[in-house]
Amino acid sequence: MLEFLSQQRPKILIIGDFMVDNYTWCDCSRISPEAPVLVAKTSKQDQRLGGAANVYANLKSLGADVFALGVIGDDKNSEFLKENLKGEFLIQKGRKIPFKNRIMAHNQQVLRLDEEDVNDITLEDELIALFCKYVKDFQAVVLSDYAKGVLTSKVCKTFIQKANELNIPILIDPKGSDFSKYSGATLLTPNKKEALEALKFENLDGENLERGIKKLKDDFSLKYSMITLSEAGIAVYDQKLHIVPAKALEVYDVTGAGDSVIAVLAFCLANKVDIFKACEIANEAAAVVVSKVGSVSVSFDEIKSFKRSDLEKKIVSKNELMKILNDKNKKIVFTNGCFDIVHFGHIKYLQKAKKLGDILIVGLNSDESVRRLKGNERPINSEFQRACMLAAFYFVDFVVIFNEDTPLKLIADLKPDILVKGADYEGKEVVGANLVSRVELIEFEEGFSTSKIIEKIRKQND
Repeated sequence: MLEFLSQQRPKILIIGDFMVDNYTWCDCSRISPEAPVLVAKTSKQDQRLGGAANVYANLKSLGADVFALGVIGDDKNSEFLKENLKGEFLIQKGRKIPFKNRIMAHNQQVLRLDEEDVNDITLEDELIALFCKYVKDFQAVVLSDYAKGVLTSKVCKTFIQKANELNIPILIDPKGSDFSKYSGATLLTPNKKEALEALKFENLDGENLERGIKKLKDDFSLKYSMITLSEAGIAVYDQKLHIVPAKALEVYDVTGAGDSVIAVLAFCLANKVDIFKACEIANEAAAVVVSKVGSVSVSFDEIKSFKRSDLEKKIVSKNELMKILNDKNKKIVFTNGCFDIVHFGHIKYLQKAKKLGDILIVGLNSDESVRRLKGNERPINSEFQRACMLAAFYFVDFVVIFNEDTPLKLIADLKPDILVKGADYEGKEVVGANLVSRVELIEFEEGFSTSKIIEKIRKQND
């Protein structure tokens, strides 16, 4: 898919709050004699595209033919934008383009100084006329709203109506607590905090996440409803809740990750890519971005070269695993479970299972599956975290996540030789037993269980 996308050049229109991000890099080695503050000696200045302009930079880096529309001012920062963006801009005299000056010391942001004008633009009708003139020539539209006054209610509603008339996807990075001006959009990309403000929910945990994401879809007539969940990935609602897991393990700076996500989603939808695959690629793009410092763009080459850790290489989809197993003439051992808090009992159990064959596969219940089986307070750890913990053991060869309550379909597709369960299944029906050559029951180490560990922690915190 990445190879296909890297060869495409969709035309994408970007409108919103174009900003300038400035980075003042400093050396700090002493305290001021005048006050108890650090003395920062400037070493260099680094001016970058920010806000909607950073989405533009990401789309261009991905290979899109990008065109910007907007309202800027007559200040020097507006000149910087005009020099670095292809597009058409209306000039509102006296308006200040948002300018964020980040003071950086030893790769750490210590202060941010903002200059901006956040009043609603006075050129709404002119901007709408420009949009109507250009939009028919594009395959996707992105509205990047930073609540700086460009994307007013009138502007958003008119843009969405026109894009829908032309059957052009319109994607919006929203701001504020009132999403009504975005009604009818293809999708919104609120983060958890933004979604909470719009929904007026106390939290988005457990069932609230599905209830909230469905409410966003219904209340604002969205084609796709999603909420970005930071390190947990992207939640997407399509008849039911799906979580597309995040890829990043190391995070240095989350600045601009949302811009990269919406850029990739727009690029993918412009090329008719399935929404779930689009979210998967968007997560990979975000993983590249958060591993860097500051507002940066990402390319498909960087995404392609994004290396999964050795742990993640063991975490595979069912289809990937079926291809791997077809090429191997080995004895396959399969077991499954939630493995929420991995303990000594699990370790001994899996070690014994591995000794029964050549390749040990662990089927792992997804977060949704765990919640259905054990209640909304579980799992304690996300499916990606649990999968990584299992993959860390040398005796586990592959981990595959399944969303059903039982692994029956997974067993039917993988066709393992040996199915392993705990000795507590003695005399009970083992799901999938009729699909394998034999079933092995392994004794658990006494005194170890996830439930007991959780109960012990709760008692200590009472």
